Amino acid sequence: MDASTEGDSNKLAYCVTDVPPWYLCILLGIQHCLTAFGGIIAIPLILSQGLCLQHDGLTQSHLISTIFFVSGLCTLLQVTFGIRLPILQGGTFTLLAPSMAMLSMPEWTCPAWTQNATLVNTSSPEFIEVWQSRMRALQGSIMVGSLLQVFVGFSGLIGLFMRFIGPLTIAPTISLIGLSLFDSAGTSAGNHWGLATLTTALITLFSQYLRHIPVPFPSYSKDKKLHISRVYVFQILPVLLGITISWLICYILTIYNVLPTDPQRYGYMARTDLKGDVMSQAPWFTFPYPGQWGMPTVSLAGVVGILAGVISSMIESVGDYHACARLSGAPPPPKHAINRGIGIEGLGCLLAGAWGTGNGTTSYSENVGALGITKVGSRMVIIASGVLMVVMGVFGKVGAIFTTIPTPVIGGMFMVMFGVISAAGVSNLQYADMNSSRNIFVFGFSMFSGLVIPNWIVKHPDAIATGVVELDQVLLVLLTTSMFVGGFFGFILDNTIPGNYVMRLFTSSINLDPNRNTF
Repeated sequence: MDASTEGDSNKLAYCVTDVPPWYLCILLGIQHCLTAFGGIIAIPLILSQGLCLQHDGLTQSHLISTIFFVSGLCTLLQVTFGIRLPILQGGTFTLLAPSMAMLSMPEWTCPAWTQNATLVNTSSPEFIEVWQSRMRALQGSIMVGSLLQVFVGFSGLIGLFMRFIGPLTIAPTISLIGLSLFDSAGTSAGNHWGLATLTTALITLFSQYLRHIPVPFPSYSKDKKLHISRVYVFQILPVLLGITISWLICYILTIYNVLPTDPQRYGYMARTDLKGDVMSQAPWFTFPYPGQWGMPTVSLAGVVGILAGVISSMIESVGDYHACARLSGAPPPPKHAINRGIGIEGLGCLLAGAWGTGNGTTSYSENVGALGITKVGSRMVIIASGVLMVVMGVFGKVGAIFTTIPTPVIGGMFMVMFGVISAAGVSNLQYADMNSSRNIFVFGFSMFSGLVIPNWIVKHPDAIATGVVELDQVLLVLLTTSMFVGGFFGFILDNTIPGNYVMRLFTSSINLDPNRNTF
């Protein structure tokens, strides 16, 4: 491939400030919603176990609507007032571990009768108090913990730290975001490897092999009237097309009972009718509001644990900002933009706690990966996605429909997305001299430590026993977060080992219009 062809393959269809046609914004916004859906929908379903809600599908649908509504609201705040990059906000897995740790404490252990579906009366005041009391405690901890992120962002501390954060810190942090999620992708895809592979193959086919092939579409304009225009559909909608086709195939296989009806058999999770009860019970209209589960309460142990998750989330988000800037054709975000971004994310966590999602919000790595595949970096698309998520949160039936996406299809999408994120992290090494043994050591040790230490801690959680429960929770969360471990070692080693082998300024190599004010 010659240089001109390679340059064309890396050319963005739309840059940050470009505004695609309205219909394209909607389609691309739907694609981003679908990309984030796997992570957003998984969080309330996982939390429902700790909240004693595993047998209450209707309340689960309310939680799903709430997290969609808040994620859309926070996305609009971030794109318009925060980092101002095309980066979507959604629930964060970094807060799941401390949340589940808090809910597993003796005082919050679910009563035995809530584990039996025949004994649960979802409308009884006793059951409602059981799960709402746990949710209120979780809400208070998240709201207090989010104040740290608000302070760090708007005080400028993150911006000041950025002078010490170079490519050897950013690279392992971003790469480990994708690499640490391999188990999640494998677990989802492993429910039916055939359909997961089909999804991966379709996304790969559309985004890599067919991206240069235009598709004729009838269009109308005042100048040309009715005419045929060629649109590079495969380049800008590969994820949406891949998921939709696989989803349709799963639906057909479900209708004709090709997929097993026995929950114990392989392939059962690929059926599209597993959550039909949620769709039938979900109301047509619902409007989430702050304090809908009651007045939040505060737990000291919960706050300390959430703080650890917030710290990890901030480090992850700084890496996401840099990856998003690279993939969307924007210059590296300056300090004041990062300050705003982190501050708005903290505000988003505060809103998520107030609304009662049981979680916070963070920048979504999956959608950063989508930017690299679609070559569409317009933030107007993310604004459209934010509006769509708010709408999904208001129209309960719309959100419930998406619960029928089978987990193998989501797993197949993750196989592509997480790989792109990992590669985006490694690409930052082009700004460092990798002929230097010093830089090779820093990056290699950071990456390997980010994989080894969390893996060992997960297998030996009892190894952390300082005698202080809160401290144990903090250490457990931090040491099981790969991007924190890798980023921490990269930061320490890069700033303490003598030498500075950076080839050129840590700036984007993409030529931008100097008059374009991105941030």
